[in-house]
Amino acid sequence: MPTALPASVYAQRRARFLQQLGGVAAVIPAAPLVTHHADCEWPFRQNSDFWYLTGFDEPDAVALFLPHRQDSQFVLFVAAKEPTAEVWHGFRWGTEGAVAQFGADLAHPISELPQRLGEYLQGAEGIAFRVGKHPKVEPLVLQAWGQQLDRAPRSGKAALGLVAPCPLLHELRLRKEAEELELLREACRISAEAHELARQVARPGLSERQVQAVIEQHFMEQGARGTAYGSIVAGGDNACVLHYTANSARLNAGELLLIDAGCSLNDYYNGDITRTFPIDGRFSGEQRALYELVLAAQEAAVAAVGPGQTAEGVHGTAVRVLVEGLRQLGLLVGEVDGLIEQGAYRHLYMHRTGHWLGLDVHDVGAYRLGEHPVQLEPGMVLTVEPGLYVSDRLPVPEGQPAIDPRWKGIGIRIEDDVAVTDHGREVLTASALKSVAAMER
Repeated sequence: MPTALPASVYAQRRARFLQQLGGVAAVIPAAPLVTHHADCEWPFRQNSDFWYLTGFDEPDAVALFLPHRQDSQFVLFVAAKEPTAEVWHGFRWGTEGAVAQFGADLAHPISELPQRLGEYLQGAEGIAFRVGKHPKVEPLVLQAWGQQLDRAPRSGKAALGLVAPCPLLHELRLRKEAEELELLREACRISAEAHELARQVARPGLSERQVQAVIEQHFMEQGARGTAYGSIVAGGDNACVLHYTANSARLNAGELLLIDAGCSLNDYYNGDITRTFPIDGRFSGEQRALYELVLAAQEAAVAAVGPGQTAEGVHGTAVRVLVEGLRQLGLLVGEVDGLIEQGAYRHLYMHRTGHWLGLDVHDVGAYRLGEHPVQLEPGMVLTVEPGLYVSDRLPVPEGQPAIDPRWKGIGIRIEDDVAVTDHGREVLTASALKSVAAMER
């Protein structure tokens, strides 16, 4: 098979999606190739919604989902087989492969989309298409819809409206199937091994980029497609920059190294792990105090993951532990509830405690439905990643103590990937160690 998942998994997803569409037809485009510079392109990365439903990994394709038709409910438009193009750019499945390997009821060359789209959409109660994201396909969808509206006075039939497919698709993607969880376990295994290797090799005098190379080499050696996101390898004060990716500084004795890195599999499922440890193998007193506090917050937040709980509750658990600890260390003053309500800790902890994880690193799915936070259910996967970042970059809130220089330049984050199970949770990244003893040598 072209992917690690069997064809039946994609067929089941399409069946669920078609059922939820009712009488609405959906147009889901693949990702295009994106130019890096001149005539050189970035490595291709498929659109996650398109991949979730098709497993088809070629650019500029379009999938139609047509519940109003009996004979052809899944139609693919793909690049035609063309020997000259394949010499330059590699193998294509073509229309025959789209049917035989990817389960399409019918397939056509993508060049025929302008002529055929209107016919396929005829008779649908509505059209599901994400506007504003697919500039090549959007005019064709609007033209087909407009033609239906023009004919409506005579035919009495036209799609009633244009709606986004995202809510339906993203609700499906939020709850991972057993096969998806296996791929996430694999991505987390590879990612965790890379973190263990990085801690073994890191030492004063190396560059951040040399450590990055060790991590990413392991990803590739283990058969991953590559990184899930730009690896963050941040020594010392660089760790206080949340999305630091320069990775160009030298590692210094007496400082911490924060590594936020994960791999992406060929099927696009991702790992996302952060670990922080002393570069020369020993925490200073201040480093240890803050590390123990972040670890306590992270472990409490992980323990708060389970059916019926919420991502908001996980975040709230971490914040309370952090604020209580920061008060004890003298970095905050005041009552815990008041500090939390006022957000007086946000110059030290300014991000949420986690996000959904899956085909996207920051995966799709709502966190709230109106006024109500979404309850965690088995199959959901989220990261749990509290941190502390002590620097002069943000002003100290009025009424809070100035930061003693001995704390400055310490940035710590600890992140695990956690799957919700029937009776609690599974920490997918548990093989990446995080105890104080494991971080020292």
